[in-house]
Amino acid sequence: MQTNFKYLLVSLFLLFSLNSSSQKATEKFVVVLDAGHGGHDPGRPTKFETEKKIALNIALKIGNKLKKYDNIEVIYTRKKDVFVELHERAAIANRADADLFVSIHCNAWTTNQPYGTETYVLSVGNTDRNLDVAKAENEVIFLEDNYEKNYEGYDPNSPESIIGLTLLQEDYTEQSIILARMVEDNFMQKLNRKSRGVKQISLWVMHNTYMPSVLIETGFLTNKTEGKYISSNKGQEEISESISESILKYIETVSTDTDLTIIANSSQNLQSNSVDITFKVQIAAGATKLETKPYNFNGLRGVSSESIGNGYKYFYGDTSNYNTIKKYKEEALEKGYTSSFIVAYKNGKRINISDALKTISN
Repeated sequence: MQTNFKYLLVSLFLLFSLNSSSQKATEKFVVVLDAGHGGHDPGRPTKFETEKKIALNIALKIGNKLKKYDNIEVIYTRKKDVFVELHERAAIANRADADLFVSIHCNAWTTNQPYGTETYVLSVGNTDRNLDVAKAENEVIFLEDNYEKNYEGYDPNSPESIIGLTLLQEDYTEQSIILARMVEDNFMQKLNRKSRGVKQISLWVMHNTYMPSVLIETGFLTNKTEGKYISSNKGQEEISESISESILKYIETVSTDTDLTIIANSSQNLQSNSVDITFKVQIAAGATKLETKPYNFNGLRGVSSESIGNGYKYFYGDTSNYNTIKKYKEEALEKGYTSSFIVAYKNGKRINISDALKTISN
């Protein structure tokens, strides 16, 4: 366990966060659709259709709808009834340099009363119920032939292991919540379904994806009425339409924010005067607390740190001028921090970079 914990610390620190709104080599918005389970892993117990088949049907239907748009590229983790290991699902998204990772599942409970939809994002804020869901979804690891090697001794039943998954994805939580909220709102408003809300959870399939990620529980197979609905072609068609609409709305929102950032980059003097807005460059995040000395950060001076639950973030620069912070970012890039990105604060509280630029450009 000690060796595995050290491995986790090193991995978390070396794999720095990426800026989800940075310019990509391709102009297309890449969406990875992950149909949960598959092959010898049927998923949750059901009297109706298997979870693996329902998830696949819905994922394929979402993809077909999104493919109609020229600015969207769709990639599937699986397109047929095969078993795909959890670490490979994340790897597929990372290799594609995806902008979004959406995992489709069905829910279940020990009684037949619960019903409704839930959308999860990755976070350390787990309730007992969320930990139960996390354990159930993560235990698929044991179905993999080389799980000891692939997951370095990770124990799905250990809260400590579950919490340890979250640090790499922490920087995408805000964007993930935006999409998750859109998904749940659409279920309620368009399909008149019960939403059990947006929840935060620790799931292996999302922990190593370097982009906003959500896991959608489309309904309870253990509820007779809902199980029948999500097993039907009508239900799957409506669910896929609702999710695809939410993804399109999210893409439109993200594109608007990115356009604003591009405009801001061309401005000659973006200085915060009347409001307490400052900018920093985030260069690293990890579970290890380091002294903010130049020898720990490739010679960069003036590095600061911030506690994030069980981990830490590290920043370079602190200024109210956006053009100045861009120069700090260039210095960080030259020092080898290729995944560094600019963040904004208002009165000491972190805010969206787009909101900060809107405020100081008015």
